[in-house]
Amino acid sequence: MSSAPSDPSSSRTFVLASRSSQLAQIQTNIVRDALAAAHPSVPLATSFMTTGGDHNQSQALYLLGGKALWTKELEVALRERAVDMLVHSYKDVPTALPDGCTIAAVLPREDPVDSLVVRAGLPYTTLEEMPEGSVIGTSSVRRVAQLKRRFPNLVFKDVRGNLNTRMTKLDAPDGPYTALILAKAGMVRLGWGARITADLGPPTLLHAVSQGALAIEIRAGDAEAAALLAAVSHWPSEWACAAERACLRVLEGGCSVPVGVHTAFAVRSDGAPGGRMDITGCVTALDGARHVEHRMEEEVRSLEEAEALGARLARVLIETGAREILDEITKDRERKIELAQEEEAAAAA
Repeated sequence: MSSAPSDPSSSRTFVLASRSSQLAQIQTNIVRDALAAAHPSVPLATSFMTTGGDHNQSQALYLLGGKALWTKELEVALRERAVDMLVHSYKDVPTALPDGCTIAAVLPREDPVDSLVVRAGLPYTTLEEMPEGSVIGTSSVRRVAQLKRRFPNLVFKDVRGNLNTRMTKLDAPDGPYTALILAKAGMVRLGWGARITADLGPPTLLHAVSQGALAIEIRAGDAEAAALLAAVSHWPSEWACAAERACLRVLEGGCSVPVGVHTAFAVRSDGAPGGRMDITGCVTALDGARHVEHRMEEEVRSLEEAEALGARLARVLIETGAREILDEITKDRERKIELAQEEEAAAAA
């Protein structure tokens, strides 16, 4: 891809923004450093802010709403021109962006798998080895739904907080957790890679849409920012994530919907854009009792063809039982939200 001149005609400083968590700051610095290497003379700055998802660290993500929980405040700052680029964990970005916003780049994707992290001092190396009743911590209904199918003897318990907090809860001598399930990319970026006990890839666990990828959001029409970011964007990662996000968009799923994916993309050997994309998607009932899964593979020659492949995958999933599962999940969430609101009202009375 072509890049912008390293010294644009304006003296504009480009401000990269993200959430204020340690992981978000590390990821923002990764993007900043990549931009600085590509454009040494372009002024860059960073800004960090707290989002709605950071404020509520106690309630289950399942009840908190969609992915805008992590991005809304940042997008307000972007649209008001307080900042110029938003650095996201792509899995946290809604499949429909606000008017006036667009994804301008996706960096080379880290390994998107989930990983098993066992409490320090315990001998287990796999989920299969763990005794009945062992408590596995995760805030993801996708992970719980898929793993309940294979490990009905285990207990799954919600765990919130940043990674350091979760690891402290895991290793506490009086803590309830035998192990946690965490995204490998975040563990590695935060320097916790040595604590990974095992990776949990297909068929055991299909990862979240766009997991492991960093995406940069800008104002639509900001040609200068888009040109700068072209130098650091990785089209194979962008296309793979686009296919996964198209699948999720058709399924109308948010961050709390148990949609899992796995994509293998064999790019062309002659260097031209395109290649053979192999994508699997699944939707699983919250109790693990029902599971719909399908795989598609074909040659794609553009971002649009990758998106079309993901959308077709979603339609097959819908036709083979996913719609019923998702409708039930929506009704279950609405019922639990109503109960939580009633409890809050009763406590305030």
